[in-house]
Amino acid sequence: MESSTQVHERTGQDEAAERHASSGAQVSLVQEIAQMWGRHFNGREVGADDDFFALGGNSLTGIKIIEQVVEDYGVQLSVRDFYLAQTPARVAELIEKGRART
Repeated sequence: MESSTQVHERTGQDEAAERHASSGAQVSLVQEIAQMWGRHFNGREVGADDDFFALGGNSLTGIKIIEQVVEDYGVQLSVRDFYLAQTPARVAELIEKGRART
């Protein structure tokens, strides 16, 4: 018997977002946070697992992202938690936890 294999092209960002969906944060939220970070990094494409500091993040960029999270999602992240999270996927998880507390 001949077997046929179907290949589906996907971006690494989608696959990473799906991995994190099973760990708590919704896929769309992870993607939204990655896109938000991209805007703060001059339109750069940012994936779910991209490290804030490896992207060139600094304290000013971090504060701007934290402020935007408050505006967009109504969740206050501490600077410490944000820096420890380091990736859009983990920040999305913090947002989900913050939403659950309210």
